Amino acid sequence: MAAVVYEVGDIVTLKKVHPCGSRDWEILRVGADFRLKCMGCGHQIMVPRKMVEKNKKKNLQKRKKIMLYSLKKVC
Repeated sequence: MAAVVYEVGDIVTLKKVHPCGSRDWEILRVGADFRLKCMGCGHQIMVPRKMVEKNKKKNLQKRKKIMLYSLKKVC
C-alpha cells in the first residue's frame, strides 16, 4: 500500500462526525501528531498520525502550491 503524503492546508474527511455535525478537517500541523481544525466550528485537536490514517475516509482537497520565486522575479 502506498503511503499518503499529508501537507499543511489539506482537507480530509474522517469517518466519525464531530459534535457540530461536520466530518471535514483542515490539517494545521504534520508530524508524529497532527493538529486538525474542524471546518464546521473551528475547534482544534491534536491526534496521533496513526489515528488519522486509520479513520480517514477521503482527501477532499490538496492545498495549492504557489511558486513564490516566479512572483518575485523582476526583469
